[in-house]
Order: sequence, then C-alpha cells, then structure tokens
Amino acid sequence: MTTDSLSLTLAALADPTRRAILARLALGEASVTQLAEPFAMSFPAVSKHLKVLERAGLVACGRDAQFRPRRLQPEPLREIDEWLESYRALWDARFDRLETYLQALQAGEPGGGRN
Repeated sequence: MTTDSLSLTLAALADPTRRAILARLALGEASVTQLAEPFAMSFPAVSKHLKVLERAGLVACGRDAQFRPRRLQPEPLREIDEWLESYRALWDARFDRLETYLQALQAGEPGGGRN
C-alpha cells in the first residue's frame, strides 16, 4: 500500500516522543545515544521512532567514521504548512466575519448588523 508523503509526515508527528526528537534535532545533529537520553526507553525503541521519522523524510542519518549523527530534514514540514495554509485562510475569513458581527452588536445594531 502506497502512502502519500503528507500522511507519512502527519503520522510521524502524531507521537509526542517523535516530536521531542525533532525538537532536539532542531538544535543540531545528535547521535542515537544523545537522542535517547531524555527518554525512559531502550535504544531499540528510540531506533524505531527514528525509523518512522526517517521514512517520513523528517530525519536523515549522516556518517562520520563510526558516528552516525541524525539531523533534521525540514522539507516535509513545509508541505504540511502549505496544506494548512488553505485552512488558515478559511479561519481568518471566519474570524473576520465574527469580528464584524461582534462590533455590530457592541454598536447596538439590531441583529448584530445582519440584514
């Protein structure tokens, strides 16, 4: 079954541990050991989370001799931002109408200024 990249990204972000890992990687590259430090879980469990993030394209694995640092790949987040933009416009329009309605109510217009 093929899953689109937006679905993979949203599924990866659904877990708070994975979001915490991304927040840490936003500060710079880190090893699996460094990423596992704040969590009460095994290295294999952290590795599973990293695999989900890598499959979604949010994390990349580098190579420096024996050291394999992970780094944030923000491109999939841009796709989410673009997808959300249409909803942002919808909510902005709704809030603008609500603001107009509330201003009309405060001005004492009957029916809140609606005809």
